[in-house]
Amino acid sequence: MAQNETRPKIEYVIFDMDGLLIDSERVYTDVTNELLAPYGKEMTWDIKAGLMGKPEREAAAHLLSFFPDLPPSFTIDHYLSTRRTLQDERWPSVRPLPGALKLVQHLHRHRVPIALATGSQRRNFELKSSHLGALFDCFEGRVVCADDGLVRPGRGKPNPDIFLVAAERFLRRKVGEGEVGVDSVDEAETAERAKGLVFEDAIPGVQAAKRAGMNVVWVPDANLLSIGGDAAPAAETPDLQLTSLEEFRPEEWGLPPYDS
Repeated sequence: MAQNETRPKIEYVIFDMDGLLIDSERVYTDVTNELLAPYGKEMTWDIKAGLMGKPEREAAAHLLSFFPDLPPSFTIDHYLSTRRTLQDERWPSVRPLPGALKLVQHLHRHRVPIALATGSQRRNFELKSSHLGALFDCFEGRVVCADDGLVRPGRGKPNPDIFLVAAERFLRRKVGEGEVGVDSVDEAETAERAKGLVFEDAIPGVQAAKRAGMNVVWVPDANLLSIGGDAAPAAETPDLQLTSLEEFRPEEWGLPPYDS
């Protein structure tokens, strides 16, 4: 299959991690509901949809806002600390999601520049990835985490900063700073951004990629779609929506096709 003429020719690729490459979102859900269960509470998918892609503390505050009658001791700090302990026990069991290993290894093998841009803290990234070298070694250290100090506080997704940092710092693309259509992004920087393709599973990540001026493939969890969690402003809709990374066809974006 030849390149789809309606698609730009992609020169570099940036991946989100949780819920896209690995099944870590399952752990977040299971642990949170274990903590809420004694109080008769549950994080349903309509609540979870509003947390996805947000920085950790902001997401925790959003979650607890749905349960104002929890005891005073159930603070954000208590929730995050207890959740961390339970999650740390389970991160070594997370597995790659369908199609993730094949796609990342394929791009790496063909020397397509790739990077990872995750809202996870660095310590959590290490716990989630250390047993999955076949997948994460392909990035060769080109990873941006939320607490690396490379993205200013308060500038997480849906702001474009993390994707611009990944492209500029790790892939050596002259993309500059700022949001397309809002800040002063020159013509050359705009053209360079349009050569990038971002893979995301959450709406804030999709918005961040579009605000960066990059192309974006959205691979949402089926549960997110089932509760209507697909509402993004018209200007920030994904360029392609898939049910799995297995469906992605690299050649449609000018990337090397899979080996037959």
